[in-house]
Amino acid sequence: MTRAPFQVLVFPYRSVSDNGYEYAVFRRADLGFWQGIAGGGEDTETHLEAAKREALEEGGIPQESRYLALDSTATIPVVDIVGGLLWGDDVLVVREHCFGVEADGLEITLSHKHVELRRAPHEAASALLKYDSNKNALWELEMKLRRRAF
Repeated sequence: MTRAPFQVLVFPYRSVSDNGYEYAVFRRADLGFWQGIAGGGEDTETHLEAAKREALEEGGIPQESRYLALDSTATIPVVDIVGGLLWGDDVLVVREHCFGVEADGLEITLSHKHVELRRAPHEAASALLKYDSNKNALWELEMKLRRRAF
């Protein structure tokens, strides 16, 4: 498969009360920091198709689960993702597209890319995250879920 020049970020969530949610965050095996499920697109995948594939590969989340596209995006230096200018001298950053996925009743599994999973309410989950872009996406997901704005 050919790596596509975009990233996805996925936060699984579950309802724990009438208006409360818990979010799954993952500690990376290689670098030790916390984030949502993250990865790159492949071939001609859409952003949503890549998010579904990554969530299945890294968390065992079925592809037919309910996904919520977020407006949050970020750009990441291409060298931080693939180690060089894989797509030529004109592609210096890649855009990260963010999603939430409903995980009520699902048993999330860990792939070899993560060593730990925590489920926590928004503030506690956000406090674990390394990148501001992840915190922003998680905040947007929390607001949309509380307002049912999707």
